[in-house]
Amino acid sequence: MGKPIKKQTKLREKKQAKREAKKLVKRQRIYPVIAAIAIQFTLGTAYIWSVFQTGVANSIFLGEDGGANAAAGLTFSLLLALLTLGSVIGGKLAVRFNTRIVVFAGGLILSTGFFLSSFVTPGYGWVLWVTYGVMGGIGMGFTYSTTIACAQKWFPHKKGLISGIIVASLGLGGVAFTPLVEHMIVAFGGGVEGAGELISFRVLSLIFLMVCSIGSLFLKNPPDGYMSDVMSVKTAAASETKNYTTAEMLKTPRFYLILITFMLACMGGQMMMGFAKPIANAKDLAAVAAIAVLSITLMNSVGRLFWGMISDKLGRTNTVLVLLSGATVLPLFVNAVTGYWVFALIALFGFFYGGVIGTFPSLTADLFGAKHMATNYGCVLLGFGAGAIISMQVGGYFMDIVKESNDINRVFPAFVIASGCAVIGFVLMLVLKRMQRTTPGSAEIN
Repeated sequence: MGKPIKKQTKLREKKQAKREAKKLVKRQRIYPVIAAIAIQFTLGTAYIWSVFQTGVANSIFLGEDGGANAAAGLTFSLLLALLTLGSVIGGKLAVRFNTRIVVFAGGLILSTGFFLSSFVTPGYGWVLWVTYGVMGGIGMGFTYSTTIACAQKWFPHKKGLISGIIVASLGLGGVAFTPLVEHMIVAFGGGVEGAGELISFRVLSLIFLMVCSIGSLFLKNPPDGYMSDVMSVKTAAASETKNYTTAEMLKTPRFYLILITFMLACMGGQMMMGFAKPIANAKDLAAVAAIAVLSITLMNSVGRLFWGMISDKLGRTNTVLVLLSGATVLPLFVNAVTGYWVFALIALFGFFYGGVIGTFPSLTADLFGAKHMATNYGCVLLGFGAGAIISMQVGGYFMDIVKESNDINRVFPAFVIASGCAVIGFVLMLVLKRMQRTTPGSAEIN
């Protein structure tokens, strides 16, 4: 009798220890998420280029024969474009090594790029393209998709919500740092246009290095079997998606549909992100033009969280279709609004643009699985990067025309182009939705 009782006791103790281990792992998942939030919050400062645009254009790129705005805007375009390359490389390295090392390396590259940017002089604007644009973009890419992928793996049943929270923190970083950077530009500038912007790059580089270095220490992927521990059998089965390698993903038409849609959906938002402050200045709101940057960055952040959460309920493709509808309509009002209504329109641009950024990581994971999500989403971000270059060059071209003619209405064609792109993206998402319904074995993504 004694041996069976001891055996049962040991079995109960073993089960209890296993339950306690599971509870401990679940409690620990908050640390990678907090670290990802802190890192993304800091990365948000790289997105407030509109604060730097005018000063950099008028100092570093002053001799660009009337194309100073387009040349300066290319700096931000390169950062967004190279972010995609950095995400692909960083995702592959995270699989081979680990997330912690990749994020630390990304922070170091980003910090170094911004630090070197602070020494750029007039006539050498191409150096800013390399340091702020190329190095900054690759560094951000190393940290951007890897932190999102890491957080998603800890919350597989709430991908939309957790992705929204992570990328929303990036937008909130822009909100928090905008007034700080505005103050630094004035304080460090000494009345010399462009001087304050360069010194601000140096300060931001130190912040990047510190936060990414510390935050990377808390980033790690969950243990094997974690998904089955946190999700019910029914939910886990419904959420099961084949884990496509990047090579496999590139052979599917679905990848190219979301790649092109991502590029087209972001056009109007990217234009407004880069030129919100100059547009407010041209609308006779120069005294309070900083509100334009604050409004678009704040609502960008709110949109990422809101639409990411909504996509868990409404479905990814349905959510993207709603966002593309907004991206179609809003650009058509750029010329019509006057006075403080400009800030309301700019805020709506941020709200819908943020929704696109907040939904596509989860859409990628739904379509191609979570295992290679960092690398796969990096490839999807190529569409975002291409859209960044196109939108900033188109927007910069028309803003230079505005500068020459002193007529803000001349920027309107750029936003009409963005509206047309959103219409095409809407059609492509309808094709994707139909494809998912008619392809045997495909996961349903409403």
